[in-house]
Amino acid sequence: MNKVGLYVKFRTQPGQRDALVKVLLQAAQQAQNASGCELYVVNTTPGEEDVVWVTEIWRSAADHEGALSAPGAKELIGQAIPLLAGVPERIDLHPAGGAGLRG
Repeated sequence: MNKVGLYVKFRTQPGQRDALVKVLLQAAQQAQNASGCELYVVNTTPGEEDVVWVTEIWRSAADHEGALSAPGAKELIGQAIPLLAGVPERIDLHPAGGAGLRG
């Protein structure tokens, strides 16, 4: 299996960044128990008040897909959608190694 990584950029409705961060941190809590999740970090960017980035590393694409259909995931997605201003931008990665990356 090949690890997969993601950078996902969410642009929120004006003033909704903190609300989205709260939802995504709940998703991060769920990801801690998800099979194959190695990293799920919620980030904000100085100077971009309506942007949230999520950095993810998964053991496999199947593990990532499985987490999206896990109990509670659809509810969190439903909470996040009204906070967004458009479709999230996603960058797919193939992690090659580095500090903190397992196996």
